[in-house]
Amino acid sequence: MIERNLPIFVTGHRGMVGSALVRRLSSAGFTDVLTATRSELDLREQAAVDAWFDAHRPAYVIHAAGTVGGIQANSTRPAEFLYDNLMIHATVLQAAYRTGVEKLLYLGSSCIYPRDCPQPIKEEYLLTGPLEKTNEAYAVAKIAGLKSCEAYRKQYGCRFISAMPTNLYGPNDNFDLTSSHVVPALIRKFHEAKVSNASHVPVWGSGRPKREFLHVDDLADACLFLMNEYEGDSTINVGSGEDLTIAELAGLIRDAVCPGVEIRFDASMPDGTPRKLLDVSKLHALGWRHRTPLNEGLASAYEWYCSRLPVAAAG
Repeated sequence: MIERNLPIFVTGHRGMVGSALVRRLSSAGFTDVLTATRSELDLREQAAVDAWFDAHRPAYVIHAAGTVGGIQANSTRPAEFLYDNLMIHATVLQAAYRTGVEKLLYLGSSCIYPRDCPQPIKEEYLLTGPLEKTNEAYAVAKIAGLKSCEAYRKQYGCRFISAMPTNLYGPNDNFDLTSSHVVPALIRKFHEAKVSNASHVPVWGSGRPKREFLHVDDLADACLFLMNEYEGDSTINVGSGEDLTIAELAGLIRDAVCPGVEIRFDASMPDGTPRKLLDVSKLHALGWRHRTPLNEGLASAYEWYCSRLPVAAAG
């Protein structure tokens, strides 16, 4: 068990994952949760990160920061996604090693796995085939991050572990239609259809790809569990172990937000990876399972969006 009274640094604390981690750690009784805004600390700058670690001396780190986005953002900003995410993990891992951080958890993404690998996706399928082209730059950076954890463990004996979350949703998600993932994008589209009394809602792609989703509060709980229980040198998948088609997802969100409106799929737009379901048997064997049913989680995500509507709609 990691000690509740020692300082723990959560990177990216203003994002969906980071804010969920701060909530979970606070509820678990951690008394010294360290955070830094982007204006206070640019994680792409090694000198700045080194100075911050020297000043604050965290005992633990959960590394959730990153430049993220959906298919459109990944496709149009590949250099930015590659550079930012390579630098963000490189600086933090080096500073954590240099200052003797006791344990670090690095969060990757399920897009690290090959586009056409067998389903469900086992951890050992990493680097066994070509990546999905629409998010290749981001995936390469994330693969470098988890391989960096392995390298620091091998060379220096650092207790650096990594976890690969599935698709996430929940409070503090990004609802900007130009850069959001599928759940917040659909929530916003259906809400705007409800407000405007639209007859239909356009949805990218054919609706046939299958995806797995996990509420971000469940991920935060899994992260604390792994910090307490996991010491493996290979990455570990974090997900629900359940998937559904985008068409089924759109139907669930439609029913929660704007019942009865027609869904029109635009097959001229890209689908992305055909299926992406994580094998979570390693995590289940350790004793952790998700708690939030998808329909309940989607309803609560819509409630959060409505509660923040002036902020969210301005995006």
